[in-house]
Amino acid sequence: MRIRRIFAAVIAAAALAGLGLTGVAAATTTQGASSYVTPNECKQGGGVADLTANLCKGGTHDGETID
Repeated sequence: MRIRRIFAAVIAAAALAGLGLTGVAAATTTQGASSYVTPNECKQGGGVADLTANLCKGGTHDGETID
């Protein structure tokens, strides 16, 4: 009976570790994708569209490329 509890704990730990690794892989994948915003979206997010550098500065879209 003790072996069953240990075995169940090992299986549960492996399952949770697998979910954690899946989450890290998903976060890494989505983080690398560049996003583009329009000058209007940049302004609506509270930022300023810098058209010379093609970047949104400030607000919720800070650092995103202007398309």
